[in-house]
Amino acid sequence: MLGDYRIEGRRASDIAASVEAGVGSGALAPGALLPPMRELAGELGVNPNTVAAAYRTLRERGVIETDGRRGSRVRARPSSAPRDVLPMALPAGVRDLTTGNPDVSLLPALDGALAAAARRYAQAPTLYGEDPVVPELARLARADLDADGVPAGPVAVTSGALDGIERVLAAHLRPGDAVAVEDPGWAAALDLVAALGLRVLPVAVDDDGPEVDAVARALAAGARALVVTARAQNPTGAVVSAQRAGELRALLAGYPEVVVIDDDHGHGIVDLPLRSLGGVTRHWALVRSTAKAYGPDLRLAVLTGDAVTLDRVRGRQRLGPGWVSRLLQYAVVDLWTSHAVDHAAVARAYDARRDALVAALRERGVRAHGRSGLNVWVPVAATGETAVVAGLQAAGWAVSGGARHRVESGPGVRLTVSTLAVSEVPALADAVAAAVRPASAGRSV
Repeated sequence: MLGDYRIEGRRASDIAASVEAGVGSGALAPGALLPPMRELAGELGVNPNTVAAAYRTLRERGVIETDGRRGSRVRARPSSAPRDVLPMALPAGVRDLTTGNPDVSLLPALDGALAAAARRYAQAPTLYGEDPVVPELARLARADLDADGVPAGPVAVTSGALDGIERVLAAHLRPGDAVAVEDPGWAAALDLVAALGLRVLPVAVDDDGPEVDAVARALAAGARALVVTARAQNPTGAVVSAQRAGELRALLAGYPEVVVIDDDHGHGIVDLPLRSLGGVTRHWALVRSTAKAYGPDLRLAVLTGDAVTLDRVRGRQRLGPGWVSRLLQYAVVDLWTSHAVDHAAVARAYDARRDALVAALRERGVRAHGRSGLNVWVPVAATGETAVVAGLQAAGWAVSGGARHRVESGPGVRLTVSTLAVSEVPALADAVAAAVRPASAGRSV
């Protein structure tokens, strides 16, 4: 069951720590079956309730999962073994298309905005007890949201999109609750759900967003929340179409207690319209990050939603970090009002690279997805993901293996196009085609 690894401890906290240490070291592999509680209690000489408490702690931390009579197992992706591990050093000359980062040359300079923020701070230093959201930022953000058809709601500011998603989930859900998440999807979101002790219900995605039948199955299976990327979906580039949004809204109307979270991290780099699902259910939120258009280190996202959700998020935020630095908020206001980023030009730049790669792959008989954003997703044969990654690296291209992005969906690889020159596309497409075809036994995929 556990091989040579021995779980130790007399207290629940010690038993949980022993299991977590085994998972973190790799001695307890993903999927490893843990002993039944009574059996482990007998081995350790403790009350079964002590083991039950240890297992409960591990579930809440996202380390293990319990499936009734099938027992408790180490999660396929335990929170102590995140998908976004530190990058491996690449051989000299290998182009890195793995990161998901924006093109630095398309980001605005921050010196002027930060200097302007410092001047504002000098005139009125931020002290305890002030509004956590700069009023001007709230007005600008709300105006943008109104223009995109996002339902009315208060505005909060979080430290990036993932922070906003976590706060909304924590405001409504408890360990053991199920969350419907796109599959393939954002690796960090999949890890976050597990780390919160929540259960992932994977939802298949096509070019128009989450598939309606898949969402319906997840809701029928008890999903308490649904997380959707409206555009620039990571890793597939999907965009929720008007028709798909209408179908999903009609479906969600039958589940008024489900929390709906729209992740609009593509704001500022995508010229396709936003189709928000907010406002159909009682509780909803939309988080809009500045990372892709203005720079990841700004660590700022705007969050809106229903009044109860925002009140819970802001109340809990007050008991933690308190607020996101008003210096950063001032800087974002300056960037927005000075039009430091030409959003249309940025979208065209990413579109040109992504569309060129998808077209070149199609010409070579390789199916690829990428309607928007920074990434292209290439499905591969069932046994070929590792071989494709290795083959491309041997050809001078590092790509992200799809395993970190998926739960039940088929294998694939993700290519980030943000640093790719259009002139490099033919060589990359040739390399992808050469790597994919052996893995697919000579057939197009």
